Amino acid sequence: MRSIKVEKIIEAVKKICIEANYLLGSEELKALDESISKEESKTGIEILKQIRMNAEIAKKEDIPICQDTGSAVFFVEIGHDVKIEDGSLNHAINEGVRQGYREGYLRKSILKDPIERINTGDNTPAIIHYSLVEGDKLKIILDAKGGGSENMSRLKMLKPSDGKDGIKDFVIEAVKLAGANACPPLVVGVGIGGNFEKCALLAKSSLLRPLGKPNKDPKIASLEKELLEEINGLGIGPQGLGGRITAWAVHIETYPCHIASLPVAVNLDCHVHRHKEIIL
Repeated sequence: MRSIKVEKIIEAVKKICIEANYLLGSEELKALDESISKEESKTGIEILKQIRMNAEIAKKEDIPICQDTGSAVFFVEIGHDVKIEDGSLNHAINEGVRQGYREGYLRKSILKDPIERINTGDNTPAIIHYSLVEGDKLKIILDAKGGGSENMSRLKMLKPSDGKDGIKDFVIEAVKLAGANACPPLVVGVGIGGNFEKCALLAKSSLLRPLGKPNKDPKIASLEKELLEEINGLGIGPQGLGGRITAWAVHIETYPCHIASLPVAVNLDCHVHRHKEIIL
């Protein structure tokens, strides 16, 4: 059994909350540079250059890349041989978020009640998904999810007879309806299978995959490629002002499902694509 102190978790979570919002990832910077060379629209090229400049300013001046610093969503893998000392893991993650968002001067966007609309003042509570795994490590992945892209999420219970064509139509329709609202270039997360809640979780977790890394299943990887080509043929372009580069990647995750069901969920992420991972 390996012990990890709560204070160590708090410090680590605080750090990744700030870093995810200040620093555009290396994968995203590479995709941005490649997009500038591929984009055919003059307006699109100018917007991509401005996005690049904005990321450089944020890094240099230690400020958020975007004013929407997101809700704090965590995917946590805790080893069977890990013991949390001096408190609970749930408390540690929320305290890390609380400190990170305060000390990093990040916008607090979480409300105590969805109807009364009163702010909690510290961006907690976080949304945490736990899974138990083998070993003595604790992996914490943060997805700082902005409201604009999250609001463009969609889920549909397709008929099994809708098949692959139905899935493609639904995903493309979701991107069309999002337009500029999700701040393209996008990362398009898609969940297929499971049930109502599982396919939504698949879509969100797919966003954590390295940018543009294809699914291990060749058939699903082929579908990802087809969808990316069609999405980039829509003409939505950077920030929705026209162009070739509407999305950087389509990530699909699948799960077995009921014989009567074909659930599909789409979870879009903006070009900032804020996520950080730590292993303790």
